[in-house]
Amino acid sequence: MAALTDGVSQIARPLISADTQSCIAACRVFNAEIIENYSADADCNNNGCPNVWTVRGLNPGTNNFSIMIKNNDYQLLIDAGNSGTTLFFAIAAAALLSQSITFTGDSHTAKRSAGPLLGALADLGVKVSSKDGCIPITICGPWKGGRISLPCFTSQYLSALLIAAPLAPAGTITEIDVPLLNEKPYVTMTLAYLKSQGIYADDNSKIVSDADYSYFRIQGGNVYTPLNDPIPGDFSSAVFPAAAAVLTKGKAIIHGLDPNDTQGDKIFFEYLVQMGCEVQWENKNDGWQVNVSRTGPLLGGIFDLNATPDMLPVMAVMACFAQGDTHLRNVAHARIKESDRIAAMALELGKLGVQTEELPDGLIIHGRGVLAGGTVDSHGDHRVAMALAAGALGAEDPIEIAGAESANVSYPGFLELLGADLLE
Repeated sequence: MAALTDGVSQIARPLISADTQSCIAACRVFNAEIIENYSADADCNNNGCPNVWTVRGLNPGTNNFSIMIKNNDYQLLIDAGNSGTTLFFAIAAAALLSQSITFTGDSHTAKRSAGPLLGALADLGVKVSSKDGCIPITICGPWKGGRISLPCFTSQYLSALLIAAPLAPAGTITEIDVPLLNEKPYVTMTLAYLKSQGIYADDNSKIVSDADYSYFRIQGGNVYTPLNDPIPGDFSSAVFPAAAAVLTKGKAIIHGLDPNDTQGDKIFFEYLVQMGCEVQWENKNDGWQVNVSRTGPLLGGIFDLNATPDMLPVMAVMACFAQGDTHLRNVAHARIKESDRIAAMALELGKLGVQTEELPDGLIIHGRGVLAGGTVDSHGDHRVAMALAAGALGAEDPIEIAGAESANVSYPGFLELLGADLLE
């Protein structure tokens, strides 16, 4: 969003990971100027001098976005790496241009379909081509508007359109019918950013929607203003040290999370309570702190993960240590992430002595309260790797994880935090 603004943004406390580097690379192809300033002081983030990215926006509202790109005399190519979010968001941004841009990525991204998003863009007047909805994908605008239907197996399709549509030419109206929406909290998060831009508000809104997000009407001709807020703590990453603590009957003290944040994965801490853990939020002088611990047994249960599919790997590992069965349900879209997470967790947990039942939309884990050692594979999926690593701390014998370096996609340093032996 900062790359699409009119002005200069200061993004404080950014995550430095493979995913965010993919996003920076994509924005630079759009000719955004991004300066990465990193502190050499390891303790600097706790003393008021965080890492900062300075982003000079392209101001697409005045057509500079399109003109600057068309002046390039080479084939425009964006490599999204392992980042599906970067791929989908950048595709929608590219649809604002009258310039052809091709998208690629790694072998895992090559399996992630953008088909519904590409179909929606085609109905909005954008030229698209792809390999059966997957990369390589080529996009060429302009965005002409209209009414489209977009089934959202992943919320990233809808968020991509919501970010790009307000920047379509003045007078352009984009209407979106959403017959299916998974991961609804992520759309709420996107709308919160648009509300901070004055585009999604209670009065005179440039975006109107049904309460259940089944319909949106978006006016074009808007210009984003600079963003100058720190990046919030990431609940999706915080669940892994929290899980490691409760699986070893230790304690985790996690700073930087806000229980009032719109992030859907904050519900993980409610899942912990349901499973018999202790969770206490404290509002300190320097912000919120959450304390997580466990003294009694872990309890199985039924969990609807439709809004939080990224929680499936770690919840599956937690369930191995629980008493009784755990049913993770209504999360068929976990199969279209960096890996088929349902199949991956069933296969790898089976190698560690766990009996599971793989369902079309989830897993049933027959917990025994223990996890055996052995050799498993991350399937190149950062969340699978981190979930298995957290489980290894409580296992009867060591667990070797092939491809564990995939954790660097979203949480560099996590394996070192656990004291893992990193093998060549």
